[in-house]
Amino acid sequence: MFAFVMILAAGGQNNYPSVIVFGAHPDDCDLVAGGIAIKFAKMGCRVKFVSMTNGDAGHQSMGGGALAKRRMEEAKEAGRRFGVEYTVIDNHDGELMPTLENRLKVIREIRNWKADIVITHPPDDYHPDHRYTSLLVQDASFMVIVPNIAPDTPPLRKNPVFFYHNTNDPDISISIDDVAKQKIYAASAHVSQFFEWLPWLDGTLDKVPESEEGRLQFMKMWLNKPNDAERNCLKKWYGEAAASGVTYTESFRIADFSRKPDHDELMKLFPILKK
Repeated sequence: MFAFVMILAAGGQNNYPSVIVFGAHPDDCDLVAGGIAIKFAKMGCRVKFVSMTNGDAGHQSMGGGALAKRRMEEAKEAGRRFGVEYTVIDNHDGELMPTLENRLKVIREIRNWKADIVITHPPDDYHPDHRYTSLLVQDASFMVIVPNIAPDTPPLRKNPVFFYHNTNDPDISISIDDVAKQKIYAASAHVSQFFEWLPWLDGTLDKVPESEEGRLQFMKMWLNKPNDAERNCLKKWYGEAAASGVTYTESFRIADFSRKPDHDELMKLFPILKK
């Protein structure tokens, strides 16, 4: 077993939160939280993406070790572009299970990062790897403060706040208009996914542009435009006038199992709202 690590954003300021995002595959974190990751990192916050599988099944014409290696290299480049640390854990794509071994890996990742914010997939996601990633984070959520669990890694003294990616009933929606171009540029490092595998699944492989500029335009389809629920949430955080002008968002809901921060703590956890 091995993990690939890309370190860029270490050494954040003590008064800023540490953020860790768990996705099932290399590229999942990028889509779910790439915009806020850029904004946090620019403020000096420590941000980490963790992929729970190596992505070795996600392609129409290659797979196994060759694809896993390619996707690790793509994650390395994406991490550089986002300005975050990127870890890819060597579980097979499509075969992730909520085992004790994987739970302990999640516990250690959260502890080692001294996370204040943990973000992951919703529990009812369409993909089994996504759902099991979500369950692993849930199963780790209390254990990160229990000293006798994974005793080789010092426990946290305070639980992080756990969030699901959620656009239907969010607790917090954040405008990413100012970093939307950087988000799609960073995510476009996952060439095997956004310009090969996903278009092949959609039957649009023949529509993929050849030029970099054309591909970045093509990538805009992956930016989230706020729905009515998100627009209402934006008004809460930005005011009605500013919310009406937001084009792209990333939205999150506090997990049912998480401790519940009040408004003041949420403002401290998300200083990017003040910028």
